Amino acid sequence: MIRALHRWPGLVALALVCLLALSGAALSVFPAAERLGAPQAEATMSVADLATRIHVVYPGVEQIKRSPSGRITAYWFDNGTPGSAVVDPATGAGVASADANPVERWLTNLHRSLFMDDAGRFVSAAGAVAMLVLAVSGTMLVARRAGGWRRWFAPLRGPMTGRIHVELARGAVLGLLLSSATAIWMTASTFGFLPDQAVVPDLPSTVSGDTGMPLAGMPMLVSTPVSSLRELSFPYPGDASDVFTLKTDLGTGYLDQGTGATLGWSNLSGWERASETIYMLHTGQGAAVLGLLLGLMALAVPVVGATGAVIWLAGRRGRPRIRGNVPPSRGETVILVGSEGGSTWGFAATLHDALTRAGHPVHVAPMSAFDPARTPAARRYVVLAATYGDGDAPASAKGFLDRLARLSVAPSAPLAVLGFGDRGFPAFCGYAQAVEAAAKAKGWPMLLPLDTVDRQSPQEFARWGRALGEALAIELELDHRPVRPETTSLRLTSRRNYGQDVQAPTAILRFAVPRLSLWQRLTRKGFARFEAGDLLGVVPEGSTIPRFYSLASGSGDGFVEIVVRKHVGGLCSGALMALEPGDTLAAFLHRNPAFHAGTDRAPLILVGAGTGLGPLAGFIRANSGRRPIHLFFGMRHPESDFLYREELEAWAVEGRLSRLSTAVSRGIRPHYVQDALASEHRQVLGAIRNGARVMVCGGRDMAAGVAEAMARMLEPLGMSPAMLKAEGRYVEDVY
Repeated sequence: MIRALHRWPGLVALALVCLLALSGAALSVFPAAERLGAPQAEATMSVADLATRIHVVYPGVEQIKRSPSGRITAYWFDNGTPGSAVVDPATGAGVASADANPVERWLTNLHRSLFMDDAGRFVSAAGAVAMLVLAVSGTMLVARRAGGWRRWFAPLRGPMTGRIHVELARGAVLGLLLSSATAIWMTASTFGFLPDQAVVPDLPSTVSGDTGMPLAGMPMLVSTPVSSLRELSFPYPGDASDVFTLKTDLGTGYLDQGTGATLGWSNLSGWERASETIYMLHTGQGAAVLGLLLGLMALAVPVVGATGAVIWLAGRRGRPRIRGNVPPSRGETVILVGSEGGSTWGFAATLHDALTRAGHPVHVAPMSAFDPARTPAARRYVVLAATYGDGDAPASAKGFLDRLARLSVAPSAPLAVLGFGDRGFPAFCGYAQAVEAAAKAKGWPMLLPLDTVDRQSPQEFARWGRALGEALAIELELDHRPVRPETTSLRLTSRRNYGQDVQAPTAILRFAVPRLSLWQRLTRKGFARFEAGDLLGVVPEGSTIPRFYSLASGSGDGFVEIVVRKHVGGLCSGALMALEPGDTLAAFLHRNPAFHAGTDRAPLILVGAGTGLGPLAGFIRANSGRRPIHLFFGMRHPESDFLYREELEAWAVEGRLSRLSTAVSRGIRPHYVQDALASEHRQVLGAIRNGARVMVCGGRDMAAGVAEAMARMLEPLGMSPAMLKAEGRYVEDVY
């Protein structure tokens, strides 16, 4: 519900909200400019002194106004001709034109009413309502993503677009809440939806009938400082029955022009004070610094809106369109999906279609949206969960376990968990196992025992479907047909061969960046933007399952580079190792933001062996800012498979690589990267104390050995790899 409440106002009112934010940000500059440019009265100056000086220069003065910025404007008649000027309170003489700034006037009309008078004011008010809804719902979503209000400023993980969206939102949300709420109040006041605000004293029934009392002799003007003045109106010349009208920050009063006596006074009402405070908070008039700060926060709106739209579009592309997906309140079977690359959503769509044909109302949602209160009709839950990395939650399942833990009681509707993974990895379906264990600990009844699908096997999915059908007393045949990813043709430009002498043929393959369309260049999609650590997907002939290779280059390098080792019987590695310069390869790009080096200055400890050096070399190549990087690289023999040897030496000279430690596993005294780490534990621990991030890439056995060595090293500090992982300071790309 909250997500939908955030999404649709943002998408529908995006252009209007951005227009209001940008025009408001531009208007926020004028109060500060006015404050800096207007001559200011001395703190001790009284209204009597100011009025006397202006009256000497402009004998026909009719009105004196002071704006919240301190600018003083005089209005007069000279031989029947009206005049006005911004005056210097020290002399009473005009120093600038009182005419409104045409740019400010144009922006104000745009911001208030879109040049459409009252109808435009209602449209602008609707934009303010949309912004308020977005700010409130966004605040709740940020707190949910961070893991609670206490973790509001917790470090973020995930795709760059999402991080930008949330970082800007949580920095600007207070200003947006204030701006939108005050805009709604001001619109309601303009159209009379609030009580009458103005309270003025009754006009005096009797006056002295005299004229000519010196301004310096009027007690009220003498006792009122200029800093409190809002407006002083003079009596009409020659009319002995007229009076002075004085308006200040405290109220409004009338003064006899012959005696200077106060003939009536009314303090500001509560509504007036509230309205003026609202006006000040919204416009910055009288609080220039606050206005600039709110304007700066408003500038975040177009970026937050654009990144939000990108996130929405990416989500739609990552999920198949599920026709007939019933609302959560009506779903009797609730399918919750935990997917990283999008393939698990395809299985969810197949299951949804089969159950719908069997007459079941089915609701499909990401695991991150799990909320039993939203699914009161649920008679069963089905979780389809992939695993990311070493047993971690995939992208669409973030926060599921925390939500489950916060429930006072588990749902009464039974649960079935199906895990998706690759048996070649040690944490095969590790996240699905964690989900089932947490559900059982919570007392959630099980509909089926945990089952798994290896390498997106349609046959294993169909087998599980038949078991689910038996539990539901229906025939359930799941005919899943994986969608082949859309690929781009890459041309190999060069290759460097290694490892022949140690029976581990390896090559660094460099491809030309494919020709990009204008739309791809403008939107930075596909191969227009990628980083070292992202993945190149290749679907080998005779298979529907893609193989992924970590990129050793970024789009700024001007080429696509991977490191490949030939595996016995490997369809994909064999095809890649057979490529020669000029040959082409059908491939696609898959973002892997969790394994990016980032752009901060925190030191990096890079650990890799064999082909795991690929993305690490890409990080070093991109280190133009010369952040401290210590690389630990394991190889079999330096004369055979010392990958990137020449580049590493050059990068060390350029300052891109601070330190290189190698480990050779073949020879009289085998030495592995975990041994190299242990031998240089002082340098490693010193870097970690300084906020270093550890990044490990390579085979699972190597990664396990590195984690054990790190655990022993960190134990005296009261730390562990798990603690660093929780902080985003220990990441792995393991295969």
